[in-house]
Amino acid sequence: MSTFKIFIVEDDELYGNMLKHHLSRNPDYEVELFLTGNDCLKNLYKNPSFISLDYRLPDMSGHEVLKSILEYNSEIPVIIVSGQEDITTAVELLKEGAYDYFVKDDNTKDRLWNVINKIKENFELKQEISELKEEIGKKYEFSKIIIGNSPAIKKVFGLIEKAINSNILVSLTGETGTGKELVAKAIHYNSSRSKQPFVAINVSAIPKELIESELFGHEKGAFTGATTRKLGRFETANKGTLFLDEISEMDKSMQSKLLRVIQERELTRVGGNEVIKFDIRLIVSTNKNLSQLVKKGNFREDLYYRLLGLPIELPPLRYRGDDILILAKYFVDEFCKENKMKKLIISTDAQEKLMKYPFPGNIRELKAIIELAAVLTNSDIIDENDISFNTTNTITDFLLEENTLKVYINKIIKHYLQKYDNNILMVAKKLDIGKSTIYRMIKHDEI
Repeated sequence: MSTFKIFIVEDDELYGNMLKHHLSRNPDYEVELFLTGNDCLKNLYKNPSFISLDYRLPDMSGHEVLKSILEYNSEIPVIIVSGQEDITTAVELLKEGAYDYFVKDDNTKDRLWNVINKIKENFELKQEISELKEEIGKKYEFSKIIIGNSPAIKKVFGLIEKAINSNILVSLTGETGTGKELVAKAIHYNSSRSKQPFVAINVSAIPKELIESELFGHEKGAFTGATTRKLGRFETANKGTLFLDEISEMDKSMQSKLLRVIQERELTRVGGNEVIKFDIRLIVSTNKNLSQLVKKGNFREDLYYRLLGLPIELPPLRYRGDDILILAKYFVDEFCKENKMKKLIISTDAQEKLMKYPFPGNIRELKAIIELAAVLTNSDIIDENDISFNTTNTITDFLLEENTLKVYINKIIKHYLQKYDNNILMVAKKLDIGKSTIYRMIKHDEI
């Protein structure tokens, strides 16, 4: 919260200091005393939260000072304090915009104290509302938080728009670190459910024996340790959005229960008999190929088709071209702002180094690399020497999969097609193979 600043404008220095001392008893108040109207006006740049204004000042009238204050900022509450009761003057000042009119007496300091406390409450409430609107506004403008201009990310924007305008189940796929939860939040906070809960759960992080209780809740005494009733994520997300991250990690026995709950739109808590209906928007995500898991018998086919909904595939960072540099600049600016550091520039050599790196950890890895570089640099420029990669051998990781040569060839060609935006002639040239080979593989669904 911002400091609550109080200006006391009073030509009687003894009386003014008495008010200042009285109000300063509240440690949340920052109180300043001014003996003239002109001194007060010269300090309005400090943006006071409240002003107590003596009506009769040696250099200006109360009317003049009030008018100048309200011209500077009409939101500042101003209470006029006068040595005599003059109903006509009081009415005029209230019409001009004064918050209130007090007559100086033994109770003035207490009346000020009470009124200022109420004004402070309203001040804090307005701040909370303003901060909330700002936060929600940031979430609503998803094109500003999902950053990039590449064709790949623009395609994602188009699909997000379609998801926002309907209640269809959304399935997000993409490598780890591509921003799946960010997209899920963007869909929720731009949808008609935006004022309702957004509840996320990482399926892979919950032990399989507890996942049913986490999702559907349990009754008291349902199992050892169930000392109270617990609502599951489906119930807490009611009317809002439930995001099931890493859905591919769900145990097969739990998959059948999830399928029934999704189909029936109702559940029963573990250890209970009550049937509970719910209304949620479901978004699921995975970094694995669910169709391949279905073929291997590791994921239920009926659940797979139930979860397909609107599929949105998030592209790996290495396929997003100049988005790497756009994101790098965004991350360095944010890091400097959060840590009150001077602004940093990424050198041309550092940019080239970033563009050549494949980013197996995607956006999450880029953010970590940039933040480390911002700490390591000894100047206001991030140079290539400040950029350090976690050089795990990605080629070795690739070979550890122990695929057939045909599968490796398919993977390599698919990688280049994604990298060069499906430009077959370009890929054929880069790999030194005939374009007819690529067309044949596409025709036979090999890539």
